Amino acid sequence: MGPAQWGQGRQGFRLLKKSLLIWKLMAVVLVALLFCEFLIYYLVIFRCAWPEVAVPAPGREQVPVLRAMVLADTHLLGAVQGHWLDKLRREWQMERAFQTALWLLQPEVVFILGDIFDEGKWSSPQAWADDVGRFRKMFRHPAHVQLKVVAGNHDIGFHYWSRSCFTAWCRQVADCLGPQLLLLTSACRMSGYTVQRFEDVFSSQRLFSRKGVNFVMVNSVAMEGDGCSICAVAETKLLEISQWLNCSREARGPSLCRAGRRLPPSAPILLQHYPLYRASDANCSGPDAAPPDERTVPFTERYDVLSWEASQKLLWWFRPRLVLSGHTHSACEVLHGSGTPEVSVPSFSWRNRNNPSFIMASLTSQDYALAKCFLPQEDTVLATYFGVLGLLVVVTLAHLERLALPFPSGWTVLRTHRARPGLAPDIMPLKDLDLKVDLDVACGMEK
Repeated sequence: MGPAQWGQGRQGFRLLKKSLLIWKLMAVVLVALLFCEFLIYYLVIFRCAWPEVAVPAPGREQVPVLRAMVLADTHLLGAVQGHWLDKLRREWQMERAFQTALWLLQPEVVFILGDIFDEGKWSSPQAWADDVGRFRKMFRHPAHVQLKVVAGNHDIGFHYWSRSCFTAWCRQVADCLGPQLLLLTSACRMSGYTVQRFEDVFSSQRLFSRKGVNFVMVNSVAMEGDGCSICAVAETKLLEISQWLNCSREARGPSLCRAGRRLPPSAPILLQHYPLYRASDANCSGPDAAPPDERTVPFTERYDVLSWEASQKLLWWFRPRLVLSGHTHSACEVLHGSGTPEVSVPSFSWRNRNNPSFIMASLTSQDYALAKCFLPQEDTVLATYFGVLGLLVVVTLAHLERLALPFPSGWTVLRTHRARPGLAPDIMPLKDLDLKVDLDVACGMEK
């Protein structure tokens, strides 16, 4: 082989090495994306299992078990405050987590405890329609799975937005922030409109029964107790449901009960966005509880939690066996009154927590069992991406021979090879051959 052909062969070998490097880097990137954006959800959620309810005593009738998945505070970003990249990332995470959980766990009903949207309280009709479309895509589900939603303050607005003083505040904010936020003033005075459009999409149903289990879905934003029109309608409906439930638990009720709606004779489960009144999260614990420095911060009634009066009213009306709530974005378990348990469900969004989770509930007409399913942690995913990035840098530098490897590559061994004594004079070390090839090419010589 002549020097020119040898040089061409070496050049082709270098091109081949470069193309192989590119393919290797692309393969590493694709594997990282596949793991962090798909497989990690299956690996983490696969470890979750439905809790077991107590087995009935021998001879007693077996009761059906309802499997329910409970999540809260998805906070889909809107058109005003949501950055497109943040929106894309968070919605992809929640969609992957929800769809994976549906496929692996096969729940029969899914409850979302309010704050579905982040800007429902002031979004324009077009923005609202867009948000609803994205929600339906993310939380799509088979026909045999029921999805039930309760309203949160970010969906329909804070109760006090309807007051004139807060309306004036909204106008000032809109004037300061520009024309794009003038819709804030509309949001302040149209709380009835926001409630109606929410119910048009997600139903105004307040009572839901399945497999002998009764659920009461409370619009806790309307539990202000100040006689506003929305509050009056909400409380009237809840009182009617309370009468139905109390009558259903009586073996022989008065004539007033006989004409009403008959329900399974089971104490209800309350589903609402605002938690019942508690002073703070000081008694809450666990990996998804509020940070230690925030747990002792006193809660504000009618803002962080329901008022004491509204909480007592709900407990008195329904005598629930369990209360499930959201809003705080952190987990907590408390006992109210004579021992009614309440579980605050953490946020389902990575925008609010590093370790989102949801509740898995196995329910019968007389008993229940709860378990928590944690989702992949944000810092685990980020650490994986940074680790892969570091690997790519090391491999690239090693290929460019700018990083000393602890072991010699095949090409390095070949280049450092020297001719043995006694060989023919036309066989020379590769280093000298490289110099001769370069001189021959430069002079235009051929052998």
